Amino acid sequence: MTVETGTRELSVDCYIDAPTDRVWDIMTRRMEEWWCPRPWRTEIIEQDWRAGGRSAMVMRGPQPGEEHVLEGIFLEVTPGRRFVTTDAVTHDMRPQGPFMIGIWEVTPEGKGTRYRASARHWTDEAKRQHDEMGFGEGWATCARQLKELAEAE
Repeated sequence: MTVETGTRELSVDCYIDAPTDRVWDIMTRRMEEWWCPRPWRTEIIEQDWRAGGRSAMVMRGPQPGEEHVLEGIFLEVTPGRRFVTTDAVTHDMRPQGPFMIGIWEVTPEGKGTRYRASARHWTDEAKRQHDEMGFGEGWATCARQLKELAEAE
């Protein structure tokens, strides 16, 4: 597992010992099981898997009232390979305070899959804020949760 930082990008990368199609299926159809670090949980509101489609969910923490609403759109969906989202606009094209563009990718590597998730931020401050929120630990935990699910199948 590696965690990298670029100019305004934070990313995690790991090898998953499972076929790419299995990893993709779990990534997209079972997001509630890996999307946020436990004991937090994810409630999917809508995932319209197409460019311009709505991407909406709520992450709920273990304490009452702990929640983080994610509302945005898909910028790209390449089935079996990658999806890209942003929180810059809603599905009905209402602008909102942009924070990042998220990119999740899987590529075949040997008998398994290379998983990479990255967040490209609009500003240096947004990147710093995301890093201070625990990006490295949080997104690495999510990658491990995805890895565990895919390798257990």
